[in-house]
Amino acid sequence: MKRVLWLLASLPLGLMAACSATNELVFEDNFDGNGLPDSTRWTYEEGYVRNGELQYYTVARPENCYQKDGYLHIVCRHDSAFIANGRFGKAWATPVDTTRCDSVAPVTSASITTKGIAEWKYGRVEVRAKLPDCRGSWPAIWMKPAENTYGEWPKSGELDIMENVGYDLPKVHYAIHTEKYNHTKNNQKRHTVDCATVATDFHLYGFEWRADKLTWYLDGVETYSVVKDEEGWEAWPFDQPFYLILNFAFGGGWGGSQGVDLEGLPQEYVIDYVKVYR
Repeated sequence: MKRVLWLLASLPLGLMAACSATNELVFEDNFDGNGLPDSTRWTYEEGYVRNGELQYYTVARPENCYQKDGYLHIVCRHDSAFIANGRFGKAWATPVDTTRCDSVAPVTSASITTKGIAEWKYGRVEVRAKLPDCRGSWPAIWMKPAENTYGEWPKSGELDIMENVGYDLPKVHYAIHTEKYNHTKNNQKRHTVDCATVATDFHLYGFEWRADKLTWYLDGVETYSVVKDEEGWEAWPFDQPFYLILNFAFGGGWGGSQGVDLEGLPQEYVIDYVKVYR
């Protein structure tokens, strides 16, 4: 039986500044329970959230997010009948932005976060996961600021620990976004590595955050790093607490840029465990 350990409550946010040691385990979930994920560790995003994606993120719906036998399953589904019956009580045709005024695809998924529950400044994140295999899939492990200290995105930063898009399955992507460096300017700091078995095997996605350096790992091997070489929040807003997000998007500006395969659904994004050290 895997342990579920919750240690964050004993540590005030921002207690530890950058240091050489990141070995104190402050958050762990091995998903040992059955049913919905632990509400003392995770909360949900809801709705059509970003990037013109097709999926509607549901809240506490086991068809889209559940734990069983020591694994968390985030499931993206083609739920045409469920949505047509108005089960969610939402205005499904209401566009999120002007690019989506004509129709809404009946796709559901989940995005869970530690927002408002657990947030960290500096440390190491480890997530062992197996990714979905479908054109349109866009699973991710990433972090956003607990407060927009420097302003709305991208001013306060974004840390992308792992992203993958189904039309280019073997590739694992890393990136940061800041006011000075972000994808809208086509100058974000990013890196891509090949991993042929992302959808057939579990892999360990690691990320270490220090005051002056960010480092990414795949299965314990360092694969990318970004060093702070400029002063000022515009280039380096990573001196504030961030929270963790695990989400399974479908379609959208990147995931759907080569089309989507609705017939390939349902698909699962499976997480073995999450650990955070400081």
